Amino acid sequence: MVYFIVFITLLIIELLYFKLADRFNIIDKPNERSSHSTVTLRGGGVIFYFAALAYFITSGFEYPGFFLGLTMMTIISFLDDVFTLSNKIRLLVHFTSVLLMAYQLDLFEMPWYFLLIGFIVVVGVINAYNFMDGINGITAAYSLAVGGLLLLANMEIGFIDQDFLIYTMLGVLVFTYFNFRNKAKCFAGDVGSVAIAFILLFALGLLILSTGNLIYILFLTVYGIDAVWTIIRRLANKENIFKAHRSHLYQYLANEAKVNKLWVSASYGIIQFVIGLLVLQVKDLPDNTQIMFAVALLSILSFIYLFIKTKVKRKYLV
Repeated sequence: MVYFIVFITLLIIELLYFKLADRFNIIDKPNERSSHSTVTLRGGGVIFYFAALAYFITSGFEYPGFFLGLTMMTIISFLDDVFTLSNKIRLLVHFTSVLLMAYQLDLFEMPWYFLLIGFIVVVGVINAYNFMDGINGITAAYSLAVGGLLLLANMEIGFIDQDFLIYTMLGVLVFTYFNFRNKAKCFAGDVGSVAIAFILLFALGLLILSTGNLIYILFLTVYGIDAVWTIIRRLANKENIFKAHRSHLYQYLANEAKVNKLWVSASYGIIQFVIGLLVLQVKDLPDNTQIMFAVALLSILSFIYLFIKTKVKRKYLV
C-alpha cells in the first residue's frame, strides 16, 4: 500500500510538472541534431529526484550527503535545461555533488586513488548517461534494466536499503509511462538523465564497495560500449566530444536505418539486463575467471557493435 501511494503521488507530481512546463514553455524543439520531429515537453525526468526525495523523507533522512549532492545536481541541471547556464557554473556544481557522493560512500577514508578513480568513473558515467538520452524510451528502458539488476543483487547481498531502489524504480516507471511511446509526452532532459545516473551510480558504488568486486561495473556495459567507441571515433576525427551529435549506434539505427525507436530502446535495456544476469552468475567465481569473462564479454560486444555500426554507416550514410 505504501508503494502504491508513493507511485500515485509521483504520478500526480509528474502531471503537475507537465502543466508547469507547458505554461513556462519548457520544451524541446527539434533541430538538425534531434532524433524527434515534434515539440515535446522537456524535463520529465525530474520525477527521479522526487522519487529520491520521497525515500529520503520516509526513511528518516538516510544518506544525507548523497541527497544533498543529488539536490544540487538536479537544481543546476534543471536550470541548465531552462536557461542554458555557463559550463563553469555547471561543472563546479557537478564537482561538488560528486564529492558529496564520495563522502557518503566513505571514499575519503580510503587511499587517495580510490577517490580519484571514483571521481573519474562517476563524472564519466553521468556524462555518458546524459549523452545517451537521445531517443524515446532509451533512458527509461536502460534505467529499468540497471535498477532491476541492482534490486536482484540487493535481495542477495543487502548492500543498500531496498526501499531506496524500489522508490527509484517507481519514479522510473512513472517516467516510462509518458516517455516510452512513439510520440513521447516528455523527455528526461538533462535534469532527468543526470539525476537517474547519479542515483544508480550511488547504489552501484555501494554494491562494489560492500563486495569489493568490480565485476558489477558491467551493469553499465551497453551504454559504456556505445559511449566509449563513439568518443574514440569522434576524437579520431578531431571532433568536439562535448558538442551535441547524432553518431551513437542507437541514433544511426533510429534515424538513418529507420528502426522503430522503441525497439532500439528496448533492445538496449534487454541486452543490458541479460548481461547483468550473467554477471550475477559469475560474481562468485575465482577472480581470474571473472577477469576472463569481462574481457571476453567486452571484446565480443565491441566487435558486434563496430560491425553493426560500420554496416549501418555504409548502407545509410555513404
